Amino acid sequence: MRRIFALTLSALTLLCALGGCKSPAQKEPLTAQARTQLYKTAIENARDSETNDYMGIITSADDEQASLIFLLLGLSEEDMTSYALSVSPVNVRAYAIAAVLPAAGKDDDVLEALNDYVENQKESFRQYLEVEYENAVNTRLETLDDGTVLMVMCEGQDAVFDSIRDTIEQGQ
Repeated sequence: MRRIFALTLSALTLLCALGGCKSPAQKEPLTAQARTQLYKTAIENARDSETNDYMGIITSADDEQASLIFLLLGLSEEDMTSYALSVSPVNVRAYAIAAVLPAAGKDDDVLEALNDYVENQKESFRQYLEVEYENAVNTRLETLDDGTVLMVMCEGQDAVFDSIRDTIEQGQ
């Protein structure tokens, strides 16, 4: 009887141990369209309704302002697999949010283009509009764990950046 109990206990221990060895279920990777929607939603959720009303978000080259925004940021659609871009096209406000998944081999190109944009904005506002200059100086530009390049240039950039990053990470 003790032997049966010991064997049963050993078998249960083995089953529990092997059950813990299973690899966790992997989520399917997001499609380009789903990732673009995730980026757009993350940006909208990080902003107030007033900003959402007057600052559009570019998610397609078909948008009427896409070519202007691509030019301002130094990006082309070929540089990006998925993206959501919200940029002030007039030079009186340092405002830009970009969530970009670079195309294969374009990581450095995307980072360089966005860094150049930030430097240009700093230079533009250095001599006037002190608040906008500070927004440009305090821009956050980072590559997230999933490869997303996230740039946030606006008032309260840290809270906006963290909100967008958290939404993207939760949506993976």
